[in-house]
Amino acid sequence: MIPKRLQAYLQKQEIAAEAVSHRTVYTAYDLAQTTGLKLEQIAKTVLLSVQPGYGEEKAKYVLAVVPASHDLVIDKIKRLLKVKKVSFAKEVVMSKLFKVKPGAMVPFGAMHKNIPVIVDSNLAKMKKILVRSGSFTDSLFVRAKDVIAASEAVVGAMTKKAKRH
Repeated sequence: MIPKRLQAYLQKQEIAAEAVSHRTVYTAYDLAQTTGLKLEQIAKTVLLSVQPGYGEEKAKYVLAVVPASHDLVIDKIKRLLKVKKVSFAKEVVMSKLFKVKPGAMVPFGAMHKNIPVIVDSNLAKMKKILVRSGSFTDSLFVRAKDVIAASEAVVGAMTKKAKRH
């Protein structure tokens, strides 16, 4: 079931979304296998910690939305955001600060304390993508351009094609 808070957000933003119920899955790969979609069509939402500069500035968080078929390239993200340091946020941050389980984050920054969103250019080219809904049993088909517009996301190259076995 899609959380009511997310449903209200989508309605307020006038985002057309198609709910997709599926068996419980924890990874993008399993989601692709379950739905029969290509990994390129599935969006992973990754919480990153970014250090703006060299001083004592506090780390900030950014959501990176990328195709499941690709791996993040930290150096590309540093250049895109013009920051000194980028790392994957700890799972405890996701659960305590953002009240969401790892692997279930939605790609809308406004749903997570208005944190900035960056979208990989490969994903931005897609018409429709499948995103997580905050649960492990339901996902949403949305237009990539709606994710970008609703989050005022920065779009840029930040991934490389993943090597699969």
